[in-house]
Amino acid sequence: MDPRADPRGFLRALYDAAVRRALPRFVTAAHLPRPPKGRTLVLGAGKAGGAMAAAVDALWPGDAPLSGLVVTRYGHVPPAYRAGPGRIEVVEAAHPVPDEAGRRAAQRIAARARGLTADDLVLCLISGGGSALLSLPAPGLTLEDKQAVNRALLHSGAAIDEMNCVRKHLSAIKGGRLAAMCAPARVVTLAISDVPGDDPAVIASGPTVPDATTCADALAILARYGIGLPAAARQGLDSGAFETPKPGDACFAGHAVHLIATPQQSLEAAAALAREHGIAAHVLSDEIEGESREVGKVHAALARAVARRGQPFAKPCVILSGGETTVTVRGTPGRGGRASEFLLGCAIALQGEAGVHVLAADTDGIDGVEDNAGALVGPDTLARAAALGLKAREHLDRNDAYGFFAPLDDLVSPGPTYTNVNDFRALLVL
Repeated sequence: MDPRADPRGFLRALYDAAVRRALPRFVTAAHLPRPPKGRTLVLGAGKAGGAMAAAVDALWPGDAPLSGLVVTRYGHVPPAYRAGPGRIEVVEAAHPVPDEAGRRAAQRIAARARGLTADDLVLCLISGGGSALLSLPAPGLTLEDKQAVNRALLHSGAAIDEMNCVRKHLSAIKGGRLAAMCAPARVVTLAISDVPGDDPAVIASGPTVPDATTCADALAILARYGIGLPAAARQGLDSGAFETPKPGDACFAGHAVHLIATPQQSLEAAAALAREHGIAAHVLSDEIEGESREVGKVHAALARAVARRGQPFAKPCVILSGGETTVTVRGTPGRGGRASEFLLGCAIALQGEAGVHVLAADTDGIDGVEDNAGALVGPDTLARAAALGLKAREHLDRNDAYGFFAPLDDLVSPGPTYTNVNDFRALLVL
């Protein structure tokens, strides 16, 4: 593979390397505990949940009892596990806005968690997307209440830790509550991180770990973004009735959390592949947040500096970053997620800069709610768009990055990858 002859193929190979580094079948074995004296129950939620369940089922001793229930996103159960029944039941539900299937799954998971003994082990498989998939409303709230608040948060531009703070406090199962349900059993959480900083309390709203945030924090976030609440939610937060288990709570005694895959590890895997092909690789950060279009402009400025002045890096090189940007929906929304919007902002700022090629994609294979993971930008992107009558600025103004890149045949569409370590961005400067 020659990066100069096929820059797009090279960038796609880097993305594939990043995804492969985070696949559960390659990263689970080293973190599994020994079978307990009692029974082993597997519970979990997230976009990688189906693949994590399949990995545990394959690795767990055949003579050791194993059962459980995991919920994942529609279409995210690996084909091999879907084809034949395993020891762990995997069900599907909606993401990013929860649905009735997710509520029923959370209810069943809560029921299975009760009645365990100190001899039992709970393996909790957690990955990004679990907040929406594990949706059990707090007492007095309805699924419709949760859906309305969730939609408002998704459109607000709130950061993932802010969204998950609110979600925890409106939930009967997240924010450490699932761990409390499992007592006195030991809980071992295997987590795939999709959040900046890899905080287990933020990944899928931390159903099995202590929560240091408060009802007051959740109210402040809702006020900051002008998000209204149903009366029951307001009362629960104002009164503190919706408070979560805190650090030091006895329900977490003896528990363990293992991060089995992280964004940084995936970026390093992509960097290693680039270096194998003679291209210097620089990892900026795996914690980049902010408005997608603005982050795109900043990345474009960096790529231009490298292309024109050889600063701060000499070319040829690839610049890698990860994290979770946000999209504030303005007016009537178009189609597209944060990776595609990052690219549209980046393309406008680059203005066809020679020798600069960019890929941005979500590592779960889905950019928001579309059928693509992201897209590609090259020096000819804006010119090809203009020839088709596409105006980049107009598409950006209506959050319609998908509608811009699809006619150019520039979408990256791998389908579900069965993992999730968040945004992947690569800028190749030749």
